[in-house]
Amino acid sequence: MSTPSILVVEDERIARENLVLVLSAEGYNVRAVASAEEGLREIEKNGYELVITDLMLPGADGVHLLERTRARHPSTMVIMVTGHATVPSAVQAMQKGAHSYIAKPLDLDELRLQVAKALEQQALSEEVLRLRRIIAQGKRDFPMVGQSDDYTQLKKTVRQLAQMDCNVLIQGETGTGKELLAQGIHQLSQRADERFMAINCGTFTAELMDKELFGHEKEAFTGAQRGQQGILEVADGGTVFFDEISELPLNMQVKLLRVLQERNFLRVGGTKEISVDIRVIAATNCDLKELVDKGEFRQDLYYRLNVVTLQAPPLRDHREDIPILIGHFLEKHRQPGQTVTSIDQDTLDILMRYPFPGNVRELENIVQRALALGQGTAFTPDLLPADVCTTQDEDPLPSLEELEEAHIRKVLAASGGNKKQAAHILGIDRVSLWRKIKKYNLE
Repeated sequence: MSTPSILVVEDERIARENLVLVLSAEGYNVRAVASAEEGLREIEKNGYELVITDLMLPGADGVHLLERTRARHPSTMVIMVTGHATVPSAVQAMQKGAHSYIAKPLDLDELRLQVAKALEQQALSEEVLRLRRIIAQGKRDFPMVGQSDDYTQLKKTVRQLAQMDCNVLIQGETGTGKELLAQGIHQLSQRADERFMAINCGTFTAELMDKELFGHEKEAFTGAQRGQQGILEVADGGTVFFDEISELPLNMQVKLLRVLQERNFLRVGGTKEISVDIRVIAATNCDLKELVDKGEFRQDLYYRLNVVTLQAPPLRDHREDIPILIGHFLEKHRQPGQTVTSIDQDTLDILMRYPFPGNVRELENIVQRALALGQGTAFTPDLLPADVCTTQDEDPLPSLEELEEAHIRKVLAASGGNKKQAAHILGIDRVSLWRKIKKYNLE
């Protein structure tokens, strides 16, 4: 812990030197100045945990110093010292935020006690500010749970992308949390205080999508008794997330491309162009490039969206996150009266072997099911869906040795039995390859 720094503001030289001597003997870092103006400059320059100031100073007085210090440095404590101890001046100083009030001539024991108390309160104030910063950051923190190496790198990439304010394309299987990734980018960006609007392109017809995205004017179609803003207009300044972007109809792809290029659009039935400032994040579980090659997705829109690509990994590629995800979902979804708070080791073993075709979303559903059906405190195997347990018997995962043997066999076949080339492909020396060939009887 660093040594507290104290600033003494006292215009009487002898009193100033005595305070420095006494406080330095207590082990504090002490600096002294003779006026409020010097004191304010010193506080701005170096910062102090505690300021001890005389009330009566040449020029600006101690109350002025107190007000300025507390306004700019709320955690800095101020002790007022004066030879003119009156009730009104004491009340005024305390009302304006002084920690305490000491009269001259100074009682050194009282001084030491008040200094210790003030520094203790300062440390507490600083801790409160630190926790508030952590809480504030938590509200803007990455919303996905995982501590594996791959996920840690993914979070780092998201934080970098958040500051770039460019369009992002997120690719990944169903259930991998692509929308949560998009929310993470938004929450960590400069647009975090603005709207995050999500739209699933696979749930609307072209006509409905037109109205949802761009809004409409009054009487633009039958039943339109008043005008309405669309998602793009509502999200101005924020982020729009297009889920299942591959399902966007071709005519809507043209309109979205114009928005990305021109940053303006027309409402349905409107004639006045509306300008918007939005960031677009799109997601797909398809190979968009393949759809472009087939003519099913516009190439120009693909390149507009694909400024940066982010890959959402399937759960099977970061299995080490399964235990922490289970704990997170148990805490997130537990309702009053639900008793399951932990997971049985046998259950965890089964889930660690399960391939999770539905990824994290499937795991979340499994945990919610266990919470709803569980009578005890543990998530036991009988609370698992039947197909999860059945999969264990039908399709057991291979061991590491089985995978290694199969891979070496495949590489040897691909290299035509050339062991030098096979060793190079595998990234091992020929002696190590020879030992593995012998171990697995591959000759």
